[in-house]
Formats: sequence, structure tokens, C-alpha cells
Amino acid sequence: MTGERVERRLAAVLAADIAGYSRLMGADEVGTLKALKAHRRELIDPSIADYKGRIVKTTGDGMLVEFPSAVDAVTCAMTVQTKMRERNASAAQKITFRIGINIGDIIIDGNDIYGDGVNVAARVEHECEPGGVFLSGSAFEQVRGKTEFAFDDLGERSLKNIERPVRLYAVRFAGDTEPFSVTQPPQQRRSTVLPLPDKPSIAVLPFQNMSGDPDQEYFADGVVEDIITALSRFKSLFVIARNSSFTYKGKAVDIKQVGRELGVRYVLEGSVRKSAGRVRITGQLIDSATGAHVWVDRFDGKLEDVFELQDQVTASVVGQLMTHVQIAEIERANQKPTANLNAYDCYWKGLAEHWKFTKSSGEAALAYFLQAIDYDQGFASAFAFAATIYSVRKQNYWMVDVARERAEGTRLARRAIELGQTDEMALCRGGSVLAYLGGEVEFGAECIRRGLATNPNYAAGWSDSAWVHVFLGEHQTALSHVSQWELLSPRDPALFQGKLCAAVANVFQGHYEDAASLAEQIVVERPNFVPGWRILALSKALLGDVASANKATKKALELVPSLTASALASLMPLRRAIDVERLKEGYRQAGFPV
Repeated sequence: MTGERVERRLAAVLAADIAGYSRLMGADEVGTLKALKAHRRELIDPSIADYKGRIVKTTGDGMLVEFPSAVDAVTCAMTVQTKMRERNASAAQKITFRIGINIGDIIIDGNDIYGDGVNVAARVEHECEPGGVFLSGSAFEQVRGKTEFAFDDLGERSLKNIERPVRLYAVRFAGDTEPFSVTQPPQQRRSTVLPLPDKPSIAVLPFQNMSGDPDQEYFADGVVEDIITALSRFKSLFVIARNSSFTYKGKAVDIKQVGRELGVRYVLEGSVRKSAGRVRITGQLIDSATGAHVWVDRFDGKLEDVFELQDQVTASVVGQLMTHVQIAEIERANQKPTANLNAYDCYWKGLAEHWKFTKSSGEAALAYFLQAIDYDQGFASAFAFAATIYSVRKQNYWMVDVARERAEGTRLARRAIELGQTDEMALCRGGSVLAYLGGEVEFGAECIRRGLATNPNYAAGWSDSAWVHVFLGEHQTALSHVSQWELLSPRDPALFQGKLCAAVANVFQGHYEDAASLAEQIVVERPNFVPGWRILALSKALLGDVASANKATKKALELVPSLTASALASLMPLRRAIDVERLKEGYRQAGFPV
């Protein structure tokens, strides 16, 4: 056997992170960072040094520390948590840590450490209550009888990506009756009412295992964890972390109370039944303020590949969940008095107007989005949708000063992308507008690709991607991406735009009957939507049905008298000359003025 010898040793590993870090940063980024630096400088780093610990690495909200002794690690952790409670009592910005400790074998790589000992410590920390200290069974065995602390046996737990169950222990001071916490005792914490954040907020509770087999708990928990992870990628949502929502596992809950305790408007609960080679997953989304059901659905499938099915279920749940949360938020925003609007109220009101897809509603939507930007100059989503309004205006020939409006739309789109480098919505919407209004098709496609790589569950991004692939001449890919959009968001208010995109792609592939069928569905659903009549006229003409084409052309010209075949052919920034020529010929045959 050759190669470098791997250096290993047994060590006590402490993992810590900040509870509710995203909420703290969203509320006061500067204040949170300032407070965290002060805590580290004045308390945490000196305490670690006092107990012979070594800080291996830090992240934005946590750290990994190695100790030569489990007793030192636990004593240090309890010292820090005790003093943090004292500091938080008088602090304007309260920061609460979770700490997990494990004894295990680690691999040394320069100043960094890896291995099972590190992984288990991180998972123990994920299980920990805010303000507490949890130990793995191996760490407990090293400290029992050697400290002033008492330990509560929490039983064995299945930790994510850890093959074997791990027994956990909560640390408290001897004589105390409750597990140690820098926050209030549990009975008081349960009655605390947290304020709602300024964007749609949701908690996903552990799904009930209906299989009758306790060994299937991992599957139910895995489905929930995947849903939480997928939802957390949406910058427009506030999503409670798994650690908080899983504190309700195995308990009968009052949804209204959960909403108050976690500070969320929506709660998703459900169940998983897995047997005889099949699985059924049910889910229901509840408004925690009223207890009303917003959405209920179930998913059935074969269990040939558990993880593939889990991915499919997650995508379906997240897509439909986002649609229903958006609809519910719009309804809620429309009930609020205008005097009380903030950036998100303006944003949701703008979406409500935008989805009507009329000229006047588009103007109202633009005003709301710009007002949202006035409230928050860093609101990437508001910039992106303000830019989208200009795309809709171009699509429907509603622009008055074409050059100025195109320039303003591309400016807003570029700003959305600048602000939202990791925001799937800003990247996809911004990229779509830059492609359509600015003709920057390749750059727009790259922005959309980045957005979907960030969050492949962002349904509308697949619509943006489909249109850009139409522009690039990649029509089969465009059709595939429309299908993905429909799968993720089957009740999307803008789904008729997907039919339009599919109709155009079918025209370019020579599938005129399919294109005509889609266009007919559009004009029935949206009789005043001009692009639907245009594509119906085009596809009917290319089919040879000139009479039907002329009727559709007449309707389109009634809505927009200035339409011409040459202008319509140049409406999209098509990269293939053959596609442009097909449009020109089709519109000419349909009877549009040259």
C-alpha cells in the first residue's frame, strides 16, 4: 500500500451555530454582525482559549472547535451559554447559540479536521434546543461523574447522513429540573408569541409515519427535510429551520399555537404511508392565523426508487405550495389598508395586478413595484418584476415611447441581477427581460441557467428558460422546460404564457396543429390577450386554413390596429433566420398588413 499516511486522532469536537440567524440578519444585518463580533471578542474566543480549545473554522453563523478533553469542551460550552444568558438580558440584539459535542475519531488535514467525529458533532448540534448544550453518547461516557453538571437522556435519534442511531444527552446544572437554556424555561417558551416577519413565512412540521413500521420514520423525515431545504431556497419566503419545526415531532399540536410560537403565517403538515412497494404522501397547508386550509393534496407512486420518488414529491409539493402561498399572500395584502403598506405589501399587490395581464393592471402593477423599491432600494424581486412589466408591454404593443421604455426595462433588469446574484427569481426574470427587451439572449440565458442552478424548484424560471430557448432556436428544449413549469406550478396564474411559448415552439418545429390547439385554448381563456390571436392566426395560416386565420387576424387587429407582418416577425430576438422568415410568411398568409 502506497501514498501518504493519513493522520488521525481521538478528539472532543464542539459544533455551534446561532438559532434564528436568518431572521436576525434579515431584521438588522449590521447590528447582528456587530453583536456577534463583540460576543466572540469578549466571551467566546477567550473561553475557548481558557479551556485549551482550538477554533478550527468559522462560518457566518457558527464554528467548529477541537478540544483535547470532553470535560473541557462541556465546561467551556456551559460557561459560554451561562454568560450569554447574562449578556442577552441587557442586549438590544439577542443572540442564542446551539451547541453539540461529540467524542470521535477525526482526520487531520493541515489546520482543518474531518471525519465521523466531526459529522456527528454537527448533527448533534442540529438537534439541540436554542441556548442548550447536547452531547452524543460517546461524549457523555467521558464526562459522567466528572463535572458539576447533570444530564438528561434524550434517547436514540436517527441523524441525517449518520448510519447508526446516536443517543443524545441534554446538559443542565445539578439541582435544576429543566434542561439548561439561555432563553426562558420550556413552559414559558411555549407561550411566547413571535412577531411575523415582513414576508410570507412557513414552518413544515414532521410528517406522520402511517406505515405502521417505526423503521420508516427516516423516510417521512427525509421527505420533510427535502421540502424544507427546497423552500428555503426561495428568497421571497421565510422558512423555519428543521431544528425548530422538528421539536413538535410526535406531539399533538394546535396549528394556531405553532404559528404563534414559531412566528409563521403558514404551517405545512402531512403524513407518509409506505407499504407493499408503494408510497402515499399527503400534505395540507394551513393559515395559522385562522386555522383555514389553504391547500390539501396527496401523492401516490411506486417505490422502485425511494430517493427519486422523494425528489419528485418534493418538487411537486414545493411548486404547488409556492403557488398557493402567493395566492394567499395576495388576498391578504389586498385586504390591508393602503396607509399601512410596506415593501412586501406593495410587492404582492403588484403581483396581483400583474397577473391580470391587462394594460391598466400592468400600469398599476408597475406603480406598486416602484413603490416597493422606494421602500427598499435593495429589493431585487421588485426590480425584476418592474422590468417584467415592460416586457409584457412590448409583447402586447402597449408601449408608448418604445425606446425609452425598453431602456428603462433593461435598466431595471440589470439592477435586479446585480442585487440578486444568488436570487433565482432576480436572475431568471432579469435574464428573461434582458434577452427579450435588450436582445442579450446569450447573457440572459446564462443568468437563467444560474438562477435554476440555485433553485431548480423555482417554477417560473422554467418559463423564462423556455422562452430564451425559443429565441436561441432550441425548440425541443423549450417545450421540455414548459412541461417542467407546468409540473411545478399547475395552478400558476400565468400558465397561459406557457401555452403561448409552447405554441410558438411548435410553429417553428412545423407542428401547426398542436400550435393551433394551444392558441385556441389561450383565446378562450384570455379573449383580450393579443398574442393568443396572433399565434392562432399564424398557425392556422401555415396549416392552410386561411379562413380561420383571417378571423383570428381580424380579432387581433381589432385589439391592436397597428399590427403588421414585418413588425410581428421582429418582435422576438430570434437567432435563426429561418424562424424569422417562417413568421413573416405565416403572418402575411394570415392577412396581416405587410
